[in-house]
Amino acid sequence: MTEKIKFRGKDSIVSQNIRLRRPELFEIGRGSILDDYAYISCGVKIGDFTHVGAQAVMIGGPKAQVTIGNFCNIAQGCKIAAGMNDYHGGGLCGPAIPEGYGDKAIIEPVEIGDHFLCGFNTSILAGVKLPEGVAIGAYSLVKSNIKYEPWTLYAGNPIKMICRRDGTLMKAQADKLMEDVKKGLI
Repeated sequence: MTEKIKFRGKDSIVSQNIRLRRPELFEIGRGSILDDYAYISCGVKIGDFTHVGAQAVMIGGPKAQVTIGNFCNIAQGCKIAAGMNDYHGGGLCGPAIPEGYGDKAIIEPVEIGDHFLCGFNTSILAGVKLPEGVAIGAYSLVKSNIKYEPWTLYAGNPIKMICRRDGTLMKAQADKLMEDVKKGLI
């Protein structure tokens, strides 16, 4: 399965126990890890030195896209939906319905910036844009109707801002790591 992946960075780890419905739309950066039992049915681009935990789900179909930055940590059981059904209509819904026969779908990219931290069993819905340094607490529901601020912790359902974060040390360590990569030390 992993030999069909669009791009695989040096020293990345992609578990053999995952399901990539469209491996030709999957990219994973240098030193990143995709753990066991993940399921991905949309286009996904994972940056460098990012971890996606076991049983993560990223869905939305072939037209949907999830982009995850560098130095991110997504905990076990997180769900990201870049495409989902619009339940207002009453027509046929779901991935088994051929195109043109189903009800309207909501397909909007999910964009996650560098240094993102995500607690387990969090759900991120279509159209969410999370800037650098955002952290999300466990079991939260992340919707697109909020403008998320960089270096801020959010949690809950409904989600709310908890506090600001200081990213100085994280950015310094990331810069040092990337310097060492350029020098060939890593």
